[in-house]
Amino acid sequence: MSFFKKIFASEKKEPNLSELEKQTLDKGLEKTKASFFSKLTKAVAGKSKVDDEVLDNLEEILVSSDVGVNTTLKIIERIEERVSKDKYLGTDELNSILREEIASLLSETNSGEAKAFSIPAGTKPYVIMVVGVNGVGKTTTIGKLAYQFKKAGYKVVLGAADTFRAAAIDQLQIWADRVGVPVVKQQMGSDPASVAFDTLQSAVAQNADIVIIDTAGRLHNKVGLMNELSKVKKVMQKVVEDTPNDVLLVLDGSTGQNAFEQAKQFTAATEVTCLAVTKLDGTAKGGVVIGISDQFQIPVKYIGIGEGIEDLHVFNKYEFVDSFFK
Repeated sequence: MSFFKKIFASEKKEPNLSELEKQTLDKGLEKTKASFFSKLTKAVAGKSKVDDEVLDNLEEILVSSDVGVNTTLKIIERIEERVSKDKYLGTDELNSILREEIASLLSETNSGEAKAFSIPAGTKPYVIMVVGVNGVGKTTTIGKLAYQFKKAGYKVVLGAADTFRAAAIDQLQIWADRVGVPVVKQQMGSDPASVAFDTLQSAVAQNADIVIIDTAGRLHNKVGLMNELSKVKKVMQKVVEDTPNDVLLVLDGSTGQNAFEQAKQFTAATEVTCLAVTKLDGTAKGGVVIGISDQFQIPVKYIGIGEGIEDLHVFNKYEFVDSFFK
């Protein structure tokens, strides 16, 4: 039985990326993989079995790879349990054991097969509110999502509710023009909730399938953030009940532990339903995906591994682990 069949047998799922997507993922994780395994090789040099010193070194490697302290301790505990059962566990087996434990950890949070946003029948428009600080790739992620939805045959409307910066409105307009979808906007400094309201009204009038709302990207105090996002939600619900259908938090994977702090702030401020982790191709901090997924128990739906319009990929836990340990 193959590795994936063993680890994910209960789900009866196989890796499902295309060959090109898999190659892109492999390339995107090159820096993370090279950094991690160079450290791991040094940690086990001269060692024939997994002992306390190897485990201490492994703990340091995982933390320095931005997996996060709590998740690292969880992984170490699992490996310790296996070592206790087999006193002579060799260091040559450590790679495969790590692979299995990380895969198992991701499986617990990201259950089921990798999927893009699924638009239920009868839900129209389907509203996605996108949150995240400036510079994480939030607006770019919105543009790439809009491209994917339009390519799939959906009618999409964007809402420029990040009115704090004129550049944010302009950037969203550039993406809207590039993708060929309408964007609803007002002047810089306008009430974000007013923009969201207008966007949903426009979407309903156009019989649009999907609405993506960009929101302010500044991390002001938690109370202020909560009030602003709550107001945007309430105003949208005056037009379409039970919206937004999803709240997507965009995090910059290259910031490592800062991404954890951002996730903490936004999950405290609003009900985040899914995550997108961007810029993984330019960093050795790809381990942050493992830690954030585990610690916040929120599924990672997308990862960004390139600048191109098609370089936003549905997060596939099977393929992520395979690329990480390939």
